[in-house]
Amino acid sequence: MLTWLSRDDLAFPPLEKALREPNGLLAAGGDLSAQRLIAAYRHGCFPWYQGEQPLLWWSPDPRTVLFPNELHVSRSLAKCLRQQRFQVTFDQDFAAVIRECAGPRSYTDGTWITDAMRSAYQQLHEMGVAHSVEVWHDEQLVGGLYGLAMGRLFFGESMFSRADNASKVGFVTLVRQLQQWDFVLIDCQMPTTHLQSLGARPIPRSEFAAALRTHLDQRSLADWRSCASPQA
Repeated sequence: MLTWLSRDDLAFPPLEKALREPNGLLAAGGDLSAQRLIAAYRHGCFPWYQGEQPLLWWSPDPRTVLFPNELHVSRSLAKCLRQQRFQVTFDQDFAAVIRECAGPRSYTDGTWITDAMRSAYQQLHEMGVAHSVEVWHDEQLVGGLYGLAMGRLFFGESMFSRADNASKVGFVTLVRQLQQWDFVLIDCQMPTTHLQSLGARPIPRSEFAAALRTHLDQRSLADWRSCASPQA
C-alpha cells in the first residue's frame, strides 16, 4: 500500500516498502520544502512526477550509480576533451542550467521539472547543497547538469545538451573533480544509455542504502567556488 505523506511529518517509510510495480514508488504527497528534500535524499528517495500527478517519491531497486573510478571515456570523447572546445564552470549560473534542463525534449511532451521544482532546487543551491555544472562554447551556455552534494556523495538530477558531447564533457569534468575531492559515488537514479556509456551501472538498493549510511556524514574536500573554471 502506498504511503501518503503529511506536510507536518518529514519521515519517509522504509525503502523496503517501495512498490515493485511501478518500480520504486515509495510515497506520495508532502511538499518540496528544502527540509523535506534533504530528508528525502538522505533517506534514499527522490521526487519525480509529471502534469496533474501528485508529488511522488521514488527509490528504485536496483539503483543506477557511477563510481568515479569506473568512469568510462570513449576515444571520441577523449579526443573532444583534448581539443578543449568547451569551457566548464561550476556554480556560475544554476538558474540557467535548471531552466535549460526543464526545457522541451524530443522524446517527451512534458517535463517533470516544474516551476515548483525549479524554485525548490534553487533554494537548495542558495543553501550550498545543490550545485550546477555549466558547459560553454563561445560564451554561450550549450550544456550542463545539476545535482546535490552531501558528504562524499553526489546525487545527479538532470542534464541538458545543445551541442554534440557538451553534456558528456560537463559530466566527465564533474566526475574527475569529485574524484579529486574524495567522493565515492554518484547517484544517477534511473538507467539511461547516455549514462551507461559513461560507466554507470545498477547496484542493489540495499547496497545504495549502505553507502548512504557510511558516507553521508563524512567530510569531503569539496570547494565548489574555488573550482569555478576547471579544465575539461
